[in-house]
Amino acid sequence: MVEDFNVAKSPKDISFYASLLFASFSVCQTMTIMYWSRLSDRIGRRPVMLIGLVGYLLSFLMFGVARSFAWALAARCLNGLLAGNVAVIKSALAEISDDTNRARMMALLPLMWNIGTVGGSAIGGIFADPVHQYPGVFGDMEIFRVFPYLLPCLIGCSITLFGLVLGVFKLQETLVREPSGKKPFEQRVTPPRATPSSSSSSLATETTQLLADGDAPKQLTVRELLTPTVVRVMATNVVVCLAVAMCDQAYPIFAASDPSDGGLGFASREIGFSLAISGVAVLYLQLIAYPKLERKYGALRCYQIGQKITIPFYLAIPFLSLLATRLEESVDGPIPDVPPSMWASLLSKECLMWLLLVVLLLARTTGMVLAFTSINLLTANLAPSRAELGFMNGAQQLAMSATRIVGPILAGVVWAWSIKHSLPYPFNSHMVWVLCAVLTMISLHISNKIPESVNIFAAGANNKSDDTDTEDA
Repeated sequence: MVEDFNVAKSPKDISFYASLLFASFSVCQTMTIMYWSRLSDRIGRRPVMLIGLVGYLLSFLMFGVARSFAWALAARCLNGLLAGNVAVIKSALAEISDDTNRARMMALLPLMWNIGTVGGSAIGGIFADPVHQYPGVFGDMEIFRVFPYLLPCLIGCSITLFGLVLGVFKLQETLVREPSGKKPFEQRVTPPRATPSSSSSSLATETTQLLADGDAPKQLTVRELLTPTVVRVMATNVVVCLAVAMCDQAYPIFAASDPSDGGLGFASREIGFSLAISGVAVLYLQLIAYPKLERKYGALRCYQIGQKITIPFYLAIPFLSLLATRLEESVDGPIPDVPPSMWASLLSKECLMWLLLVVLLLARTTGMVLAFTSINLLTANLAPSRAELGFMNGAQQLAMSATRIVGPILAGVVWAWSIKHSLPYPFNSHMVWVLCAVLTMISLHISNKIPESVNIFAAGANNKSDDTDTEDA
């Protein structure tokens, strides 16, 4: 797409302009995510999520009809400015869940993200420029000849429109508040004990009234919210997200680079296949394994275990380049010219490299599921009341957006510098991976100072204690 805009002076500049398009979303999201999060604490989750869906719809259409780099950049910026849904959805999930299912509910977020990432990438690749890819079907459609990237955007718009219609007619407000102007014991009406037959209507029997029934809840100031525990959780989140953002940028470069430059020499199909293998494990890990582990060890312990798993991955994966180098040296010329006596040796080395790669990628996937699902839970647990859930999740999303700007740039610079200089370990091609490992160690050290009390959903605990006080009264 960037190449078609004719904005790059040479093929080497295409990646720079593509990075600008990628980073523009995160830059703009960083500017507005706290506004949307705090707004959802005042007016409710539902209207903010609907506004976000409308923003996605408009920006997708703009991107699809872009015929210049500036127009595409504007579409990405609009997408980022209106992208408050990610943080708000976390708050909504925390509000409609309880201690028995909160881990499973939070695990759905990264699961949906992975499905969307894989599905979105496939839709973009399959349906881009349909006139030339499928001339028999789209060859006579002038609109797709003028706008070659409109079709995948229209598919994205249709999915977004479905979500918008569903939200308008079916989505209920989840934010609850304390009615103002009443004494503490008069603010709550204790509902009947939940039974299986009444569980489906739990929102209707909340101990507090919906936001739509009255004034917005009073919010604490930022200084009051930033307790030492909150600061530690946010700090470890920033550091580990920076390491992950660097890894996400470094792996495709590492896999595609020549073994002589410290890479694996993979083609695009092999890179996609390696990522797909690890992606399959996400379904089991997030829906089945994580909820069991969280119930047994707690979110904080799972977060620390996830980081401990990813550190060996960072340190070990660059050594696979040694196997790739041996394979490249063994194949001196076209594959058909290789003597049959060497086929078994080549096959064993190839199988060994792929086996080790799959094991490492599965380890990384396990660590990421444990770490990111846990940090979502910990962030929600930090909110002293439901009125502050938006702030907490917004602050977390702000940190993640900022690292998505810095991480890819830092990884690219470090990789390019390391392969240009003949320096010893760890300043060779291992440098970017060692830096990721060091960042994760720092994050783990910070997390060791976080108290175990973060495993408790503070807003829910406060509500329970208030209900108990009401009954005693």
